[in-house]
Amino acid sequence: MQIEEQHDAALKKVAEMVGDTKFAMLTIMERDGTLRSRPMSTMQLDADGNLWFFTSQSSLKFVEGQRQWQVNLCYVRTDKQDYLSISGSAQFVHDNEKMKDLWTPEIKPWFPNGLDDPDLTLLKVSIVEAEYWDGPP
Repeated sequence: MQIEEQHDAALKKVAEMVGDTKFAMLTIMERDGTLRSRPMSTMQLDADGNLWFFTSQSSLKFVEGQRQWQVNLCYVRTDKQDYLSISGSAQFVHDNEKMKDLWTPEIKPWFPNGLDDPDLTLLKVSIVEAEYWDGPP
């Protein structure tokens, strides 16, 4: 039971940091081995430890054909000097209901065609490991 409590406390801390920060740098390895990072707006951290993002399928063409791939997400709360690094397994998810649930007006500038955009998809990152560093109290 103690391990489960530790897991729950750690996930709660991760959720707090993600919620406060909202934006992450997503790092992925391209086919040639180059690491590439891009900013992403976190739409949800669900109860199962999955992070959800809207993205364009065409913006991540280098992972085309792969069912899952490994990524890293970095969150920083500069005001508190807190840092969070998440390693996870990513995959595209085409789920219209989930997209409707997660859609907010703040997304529209990046996806002007809204939910009808055929290039719009969800990126789901399942947390494999998370490390965080707390700033001084």
